[in-house]
Amino acid sequence: MRILLSSYAFLPSIGGIEVVSALLADEFRRCGHEVRVVTATSAGADEERYGYEVVRQPRPAQLIDLVRWSEIVFHNNISLRSAWPMLFIRRPWVITHAGFIEPGIAGSVKRFSLRFATSIAISPAIANSLAVPSVLIPNPYDPEFFYDPLQRRDRDLVFVGRLEEGKGVATLLKALKKLTSLGFSPQLTIVGRGPQQEPLRCLADDLGLASYVNFVGAKRGRALVEEIGRHRIMVVPSLWNEPFGVVALEGIACGCALIASSGGGLPYAIGPCGLTFPNGDADALAGCLARLLSSPEELTALKRGAPAHLRKHTVENIAKRYLEVFTKSLDAGRESGE
Repeated sequence: MRILLSSYAFLPSIGGIEVVSALLADEFRRCGHEVRVVTATSAGADEERYGYEVVRQPRPAQLIDLVRWSEIVFHNNISLRSAWPMLFIRRPWVITHAGFIEPGIAGSVKRFSLRFATSIAISPAIANSLAVPSVLIPNPYDPEFFYDPLQRRDRDLVFVGRLEEGKGVATLLKALKKLTSLGFSPQLTIVGRGPQQEPLRCLADDLGLASYVNFVGAKRGRALVEEIGRHRIMVVPSLWNEPFGVVALEGIACGCALIASSGGGLPYAIGPCGLTFPNGDADALAGCLARLLSSPEELTALKRGAPAHLRKHTVENIAKRYLEVFTKSLDAGRESGE
């Protein structure tokens, strides 16, 4: 099968869509399919690492040739910049909805376009936001990269992510302050960088939490896995409704129990491996934290469900489900003359 994968953002940029697109492209190729990736992201220093062609910022003629080459066009999140050749070249089109479609003119065009494609939703929250039927396929994680390092867990709480307002770290700090007033003394590690880094440091100081909170900056590779693996609980306190939340799977794989916001796709991502609280509710978050910090038995029970939950999200299993959708779309296209 010749698969053209459109990923508006791609490696070396780092983010959920970038990582998932690369995982799927690698697995499609491993399964014997031809893959080409088209993206708006500029090239990095190690282009040779890819086992497939990555066409960056293609010219219109290049994009047309790529669609003509393909047997199926797959968008990991719809991109109008790479979708327009479909007006002239008929190919089966599969779109994964990795986020909520925004309002406005562009969003209206995207919603209209969905009637000509097969839609995949990464969570029930995304599926419920669509006006067309969709196949529910969650995001994968990389079990070779994220695993339980089986080291001593000498810290309580960890947050991993970009330090921006919508990620809810301020809510986590306020919940931590409430915990200290209740007699708890949990250690929180904040992994990541972003525009809110200094304001969050100031907030921690203002709340009297300097001795409880450790900002360690961004980490990657084994250093990230080992940092997560030092902790008992990962907290994902997003203010917005996350479409899914791959970081939750990564935390579970590294041996953490999860506490996450209940809006959007995070409850689907954590499955039976954690607790949820209403977005932005510091008091409710503090209650969840107190519950797990005072109950090692419940922590152990939540972790017990991790292996079965993670098996459903390996890239091998997720790519297999994608290929089944591609095959059905390709067969339907052949029957209709595409």
